[in-house]
Amino acid sequence: MSENLVQRLSQAERHMNNPNLRPKDAATLLVLDRSGGGSPRVLMGRRHMRHRFMPGMFVFPGGRVDPADSRIPVTGSYHPEVARKLTHAMKAPKTEARARAFTVAAVRETYEEAGVLVGTPNDLAWQGKDDMAAFSERRLLPDLTPVRLIARAITPPRRPRRFDTRFLAVFADAIADRLPSGTGPSGELEDVHWLSLDDAKALELPTITLTIIEELQARLAIDPDLDPATPVPYYYWRGSGFVREEI
Repeated sequence: MSENLVQRLSQAERHMNNPNLRPKDAATLLVLDRSGGGSPRVLMGRRHMRHRFMPGMFVFPGGRVDPADSRIPVTGSYHPEVARKLTHAMKAPKTEARARAFTVAAVRETYEEAGVLVGTPNDLAWQGKDDMAAFSERRLLPDLTPVRLIARAITPPRRPRRFDTRFLAVFADAIADRLPSGTGPSGELEDVHWLSLDDAKALELPTITLTIIEELQARLAIDPDLDPATPVPYYYWRGSGFVREEI
């Protein structure tokens, strides 16, 4: 399966005629609901058609890591294996604050885009700005403890936008609150739904999203609880195609 995934990604990314850009840190959150007793469902939404980047595509909530994300207070700590995987081959600066920022960004974007607040109640008095104010008002902090790394992928060179994305996951019991609207305040995602992984694969997806879903399915088949020690795939471009490394 791994060779097929690498070939499909490489073929999808052959059009590279833009100035080369340094990839920006990004993070995505796969929120998995296994309450139905069968295969887990994942939270996804459709990008608004007015977006210039991937309009109409179904994606997981997520986005670029902002500088302020490394300064947001958090609770708990990563499992040592998760921390090691998150910082594997990290370009300088290789700091704990930068590693924490992946979860903060993924949690923030999940609220902004899907209206779901993933966090843990905490008595710490803090003042969140912008969308993080929704967390501080509820006395919630992003919690590193339940976070697992599913995959990492770097956009190939000479693409219009480049991201070094960590695909993180939590189970739905990490949800502390939700907006009644069923979507987030940014309006970036429409049609936010809980979908089985098979149903998600039938939608219009970016190639990398389809790849991550198939990687997740393969992992859940042998590791349904997402053991932090399980190796995770790391996709990056080398030469004329993608390489799939395991961390």
